[in-house]
This record gives sequence, structure tokens and C-alpha cells, in this order.
Amino acid sequence: MGLDRNQIIGIILLFGIFMLWTTLNAPTDEELKQKRAQDSLAQIEELATTAEVENPDATISKQYEQPAVPRDSAAASTELTSRFGPYAVSASGEEKFYTLENDLVKITFSSLGGTVSDVVLKEYQQILLDEDRVEYKVPLHLLNDEKNIFEYLVPVKSTQSGIVKTSALYFDARASANSIVFTATASDGSQFVQSYKLQPDSYTMDYDVEVTGAGTNGIGLNWVTFLGRVEKNSQYERYYTSVYYKEVDDDVDYCSCRKDDVEDLSESKLKWVSHSNQFFNSALIAKDRFGGGQLETVMLEDDDDNLKILRSLIDIPLEGRASELIAMSLYVGPNEFNRLREFDVELEDVIPFGSSIFGTINRWIIRPIFNFLLGFIGSKGIVILMLTLTVKIVLYPLMLKMLHSQAKMSALKPKMAHLKEKFKDDSQGLQMETMKIYREYGVSPLGGCLPMVAQMPIWFALYRFFPASIEFRQASFLWATDLSSYDVFVNLPWEIPFYGQHVSLLTLLWAGTTIIYTYYNTRHMDMNSMNPMMKYMQYFMPVMFLFFFNNYASGLTLYLFYSNVLNIGLTIGTKSLLFNEDKLRAQLEEKKKNKKPKKKGGFQDRLEKAMAEQKKNTAQRDQNKKKK
Repeated sequence: MGLDRNQIIGIILLFGIFMLWTTLNAPTDEELKQKRAQDSLAQIEELATTAEVENPDATISKQYEQPAVPRDSAAASTELTSRFGPYAVSASGEEKFYTLENDLVKITFSSLGGTVSDVVLKEYQQILLDEDRVEYKVPLHLLNDEKNIFEYLVPVKSTQSGIVKTSALYFDARASANSIVFTATASDGSQFVQSYKLQPDSYTMDYDVEVTGAGTNGIGLNWVTFLGRVEKNSQYERYYTSVYYKEVDDDVDYCSCRKDDVEDLSESKLKWVSHSNQFFNSALIAKDRFGGGQLETVMLEDDDDNLKILRSLIDIPLEGRASELIAMSLYVGPNEFNRLREFDVELEDVIPFGSSIFGTINRWIIRPIFNFLLGFIGSKGIVILMLTLTVKIVLYPLMLKMLHSQAKMSALKPKMAHLKEKFKDDSQGLQMETMKIYREYGVSPLGGCLPMVAQMPIWFALYRFFPASIEFRQASFLWATDLSSYDVFVNLPWEIPFYGQHVSLLTLLWAGTTIIYTYYNTRHMDMNSMNPMMKYMQYFMPVMFLFFFNNYASGLTLYLFYSNVLNIGLTIGTKSLLFNEDKLRAQLEEKKKNKKPKKKGGFQDRLEKAMAEQKKNTAQRDQNKKKK
């Protein structure tokens, strides 16, 4: 027996819930705390807050441009002293570049600011499209946008602004095989030192900042990242891009992914901050703790070269010692769950598995099963098949119950045909008598919904799992070149609204097998008794989903295709081997004879009463119309 009206209604409701969930899945924005910044952070914000204008790209870049220095040497010296105070001796020079490298990563540093200017991840590549929309791969670069800012704001009373930005200082470098030390020295003996040490076989650097002569006001870190497009599907890359953070003794949180957002954490103590996109992140982790801060995401236009601007303004308190050491770790690399978990500070929560029960299912059920299977099977497409098979085996008892319920309803088909003839002009009477027969023979019309309901949490979890798991990034299977993104079987010469400029064959295969599975189930039931709208809706729904899944992760559509094929095979096999309509019909008749009368008041009783009342009201309305 196939899908009846209740099941169709259930599917439509589940579809509505699914669409609502995808829209509201991002966390609710908390009410901003009352702004009462600490003295040092307030000073930093006054000097470095970004203005809201139409073009944030230009605004942030322009804000941090250094004023031109007069050409006259005396005037230049006066200007430098006014702006940099004792650090004027480090405010001019030549920019030089240095590199640290291991088997995983190559990191380039600039002496101007003493910061990272480029990171190449050796085991990852970026997919681009040529003029004919043919894919090709190039090395993957991170943090290489010239507009990026990573600067410390150091209080210096003798300057015009009261602060010196390290991004304008030229640092002296002392490099070794796996470390580099940048030093900016002031004329009064004060120093600002940044030390980087790259760990072997790692994306992590030990990063220490040593400040002398800074007093007790604390320093600020202004970190601005212009995140470029590095994935094929920019729509989902944008959705999964944000500033993540962890407060000391609190859970991981993040700025809104869907709109401009500012999180005022001026009264908090931060453990780490991460600028993260879909599969990679740059995280600054305090060995102890940072002070408060202000975190911000700025959405950019769809046609912009960058996806978003991420900004972190962090207060780093000092204790007033002659020399202050701030010990940190700097991670620039992939969102690999086990690698991030080694930090033991919940950094793995930057992976967008979801923040609800679905995220828990992904982290502690689906991910371990996937990794276990991947240890034996090299092809991720085959691993998805084995994962699908595992889910089907676990849920088979429920599926068997569903198929048994369908077989019993199919065995009652002759009685349904008799009722249809008897109540051919009375649809409400037909529905009432149908429910009565179901109750007499102990058949539940809702029994077929159990496997579907049981699978919904898994479906929702997998909806987030495939586009969030870096293991699927650029993993190929058959014609799909990236299981974390859509598969392209045919490129179209133009873009179809709500569909795209390509055809996903896996989505077509899923839709086709869904229609075949639906047809196989419904061919055993009396479709004429079904509401015509419901009858066609079950075939129309896969067509509607074509527009949604055409641009989604091919790993998910591959899973759904596998699931349909296994459903068809299990249904045909189970019905052929375990169920015989004649025997079932005889068993139902015997069960009806020996069935003890049930106490009134069950769901079906209430449903029958409601239908009887509806029939009565309809008859009364028809009678009133005739009188008129």
C-alpha cells in the first residue's frame, strides 16, 4: 500500500518545517549588553571604530591608511615624532618578507607590522572556473588580501593621538628554520616584540607578544579580515562565514551569519577569537585570557570579490610591569574536527555542524561512523553508501512495521472497492466507513509514517553535515568533483531563476527514484479514493525539491539517492518474501472475529465522531440551501 492522505499531509507539513528550519537555524541574536566599556577598550574603540557607510570595503581600507609624510627631512622628522613619539625611529624603512614552512603550510610574514601576509595550505586547493565554466585548481591562499589589518594599538602619551599602531612600524627580523622574531625599538628603549614559532606537522604557531614601557593602560588588537571566495558554492560559503568566539567559562558563540552584526563583549573575558569561513579558520587563542572586545561582521554585495568583512577589536590588559609577555597560539588552517579538538578549548565548535540536537547527532554519531568507515574504505562515495546502509539496517524494524501496515491495507482493498461503490456519491460517508473498517481490522493508516518520522533528525543533521565537513571538500565520486558542493553534469548557457546555471544529475536521480518509489507504493492502493490534489502532490514534491537540491551538497543528494534505491529494494524484497495478501486477509478476518471490543475514546473514535459531525453539518447546510 502506498501513501494515504494522512501521510501526504504529514509529508507536506514536514516539508514546511524543513524550509522553516533552514531559515531559522542560525542562532537568535542576543540583546546587546549595556555599553560600558573598560577605559582601555573605550580608548581603542574611539580611535578604531569603523563608520557605517555604503562601501565598507573602502571605509575600512581608508580608515587605516597612514597620512603622507612630508618630503622635507626636517618636516618629516617632526611629523613622524608627532605621530609615533619614540617609535618614530621604526616608522620608516623598507618592507621585507620572510617565510616559515613545514610539510603542511607555508607562511609569509611582512616586516611592515610584523604580521602574516599570506598563508598557503599545501594539502588544499581552490577550484576556479575558466571562461567556458570548466573547473581548474590553483593553490589555496589565506589571509593574503592587502586590505587585511592585524595591528596592535599601543598607548604612547607623547604622540598626537596618544596611541601608536604597529601596522605602520617597520620591524627588524631575526629568523631561524622554524621561528622568526620581529622587533620594533623606540628611542627611549621601549620595545614591541612579536615572536612566531611554527610547530612541525601543524598549522599552529606559538605566538608571543612582549611589550616594554607600555604602562598599565593595556593594549588593543585590531584584527580585520576581508574573506575572499575560495569555494565553488559562494552562497553556502557566505552562510557559514562569521566571527566565532569563546568567553572564559562559557560556550562558543558567533556573530550573525546572515546580516551585519556587532557583539559588544566589553565586560567579558575572551579565551579565543576565530575568523572562520566554511572550511578554514584563523584563530587567536590566549594561553591565559584576553580582556573584553567588540566583534563584527559586515555583509558585502553578491558581486563583490570578498564575501564578508570580519573584525575583532580585543582588549589585552597589562599589569604594569616593565616587560609584559602575552602568550598566545595562532592557528591558520582547515576545520578538521580532531585537529581543532586537540586545543581543548572547544575550538572544534567553529565547524558549522549546527547548534541544536542536529549538531550533536553530527558530532557524536554521524561523524564517528563516517570516520570508522573511512578507515576501511578509500572512496567517500562508497562510504556514503555504507553510511546509508547502516541507517537502513538500524531503522529496518520500523520499516518492516510500515510495510506490514501497508500490506494489511492492501489486503483490505476489495472491501475498500465495495465501500467506494456503496458511497460513490457520499465522500464523507466513505471516509467514515473506511476509518471504521480500519478500526475493526486493527489497521493503523498512520503506521507508514514511523520510518519517515524516525529519519527526520538524521536528514536534518546530514543537511548540515555534508557542506560543513572538510573531508568532503573536493572529494570526487563519479562525475561529482566536490561532494561538499553541487555536482555539475551539464553547464547551461544561461542561469535559470531559483535553479542555477547547471544541472545536477544526482538531484535528478534522487527525484526520479523518489517518483518510482512513490509509484510502486501507490499502485497497490485505490488512488481514485484519494483527493486529486493529494494524488498529484506526492509526484509534484520531488519536482519542487529539484530547485532546492540542484545547488546543494552532492554528498547529501547522493545519500538520498542511495536511500531511495535501498528503499525500493527492501520494499520489493520484503513484500515478496514476507507478505502474502491472501494469507494476510485470512489473518485479518480471524483477528476481527476474535477481537475484543475496545474501550471508546481512542484517537480513531474521536476522528470518527469529528467526521460524523462534519457530515451532519454539511447535510444541514445543503438542506438550508435547498429551502432557499
